[in-house]
Amino acid sequence: MTRQYFGTDGIRGTVGQSPITPDFVLRLAHAVGRVLKAQEAHPTVLIGKDTRISGYMLESALESGFNSAGVDVVLLGPVPTPAVAYLTRAQRASLGVVISASHNPFDDNGIKFFSAQGTKLSDAWELQVEAALTQEPVWATSADLGKTRRLNDAAGRYIEFCKSTFSNDLTLKGMKIVVDAAHGAAYQIAPKVFHELGADVIALGCAPDGLNINRGVGATHPQALMDAVLQHKADVGIALDGDADRLLMVDGSGRLFNGDELLYLMISERLARDEVVPGVVGTLMTNMAVEVALKAKGIEFVRAKVGDRYVLEVLHDKGWLLGGEGSGHLLALDKHTTGDGLISALQVLQACVGAQRTLAQLLSEVSLFPQTLINVRLQPGQDWQANTRLTAEWKAVEADLGEDGRVLIRASGTEPVVRVMVEARHAAQAQSCAERLANCLRS
Repeated sequence: MTRQYFGTDGIRGTVGQSPITPDFVLRLAHAVGRVLKAQEAHPTVLIGKDTRISGYMLESALESGFNSAGVDVVLLGPVPTPAVAYLTRAQRASLGVVISASHNPFDDNGIKFFSAQGTKLSDAWELQVEAALTQEPVWATSADLGKTRRLNDAAGRYIEFCKSTFSNDLTLKGMKIVVDAAHGAAYQIAPKVFHELGADVIALGCAPDGLNINRGVGATHPQALMDAVLQHKADVGIALDGDADRLLMVDGSGRLFNGDELLYLMISERLARDEVVPGVVGTLMTNMAVEVALKAKGIEFVRAKVGDRYVLEVLHDKGWLLGGEGSGHLLALDKHTTGDGLISALQVLQACVGAQRTLAQLLSEVSLFPQTLINVRLQPGQDWQANTRLTAEWKAVEADLGEDGRVLIRASGTEPVVRVMVEARHAAQAQSCAERLANCLRS
C-alpha cells in the first residue's frame, strides 16, 4: 500500500484545498485516535501550532476528532515543532501533533506527528492511519469521550530545556544578538532563550499577525537578518524558519553561514573537547567541502536522501549523533530527538564563546565549493534516464572534475523538472559543466 496523504514531513497543502480542510483534519484525528486506542486504553495527545491564522481552525478540528475517538488532548498553543517533540516525551504523552507548514507561506498549512519518544513516526504507522481513514468512524459514547485542557506553561518548560543544552560554565553576557523568528512559532520563545543566557537581544520577525509568517524574514529570507546585524552592530544573527526547526546564522560582518558550515562547526567544537565523533550524516546536497574537511579529520561521512527525516534514519542505523543539511536542519541526537533551530544555535554559540572566536575564524579551514543548480523542464513523456547523450556527458564531466567536484542529477518530486547540480572548486567550472549536462537534457 502506498501513502495517499503523508509526504516526507507529514501532510501539507494549501488551506481550504484537500487535504487541508477542517472536515478531513477531523477525520484524520479520529483515525489517528483509533490507531492509538488499539494500543492503549487512555491515550493523550499534545497539539502545538505555529502562528498561521488557519491554525485556530485546524486545532479545533483536531481536538474534536481526537475527543470523538476517546482521546484526551493537551493544547500547547504556538510553540516550535521541536518543543512539541520535547514536551511529548517530558509529559509522557502518547503522541505529539504539530500544526505547521514550516517555511511555506501563510496560506499553506500541515499536520505532522511525533511518537511518545519525541521522534518521527515510521512509514508503517502512517500506513495504519491511512488504512483507518478508509473505515467508517466509530464515535466514542458520551461517557468515553476525550477531554481537553491547556498546558499554560508549555513555552516556559521548553525555554528551560533549551537553556539546559548550553554549558553551565559559559554565558552570553557581552554578546549582542539579532534573533529572527520569521514571525513564526518561536516569536516569544527565541528572544527569551538568548536573553536569559545573558545576551543583549534585538528581536526581528517577532510580530506575527497570522498572515506574515516567513514573509521577507527568517531562514528563507536571510537578507533581513544580514541587514539588521550590520545596522545594530551586532556580534551575531540567528535566523529560524516558521516552525523553528531550521537555522542559519550571520556573523558581525554580515556574512551568512548555512547549515553545512554550522554542522561542521558543531563537529569541530566536539573534537576540540576530545569527544569521539565516529561519523556524520549529510544529504545528497551537502557541500563537498564539508565532506573533504571531515575526511581530513578521519571522520566518516555518509550522504542520505534530501530531507531531515532521511538523515535521522541513517543516524539511527549507524548509531551516530550528528547530521544535517545545508538548509539548516541540524541534528544533535545527544541534545534532542529531532532537529531544533534554537538548540543548534546554542551549540554554535557555545563553540564561539568557549573558543572566544568568531564564526568566520572557527570556519576558516572550510571554504564551500561553488555549486551550480539548473532546473530543466521535461517535455511530456520525456524519459531523461534513457538519454544516452546525457549518460556519456555525465561520465565525461565526472572525469573532468576528478576528486575536485561532483555531479548530482535527480528528478524533482513535486514538478516535471530534472535538477542538474554540479559542484567544483571553481565557480566557472561548475557553471560550464552544469550547462553541458543541461544542454543534453534540453535536446
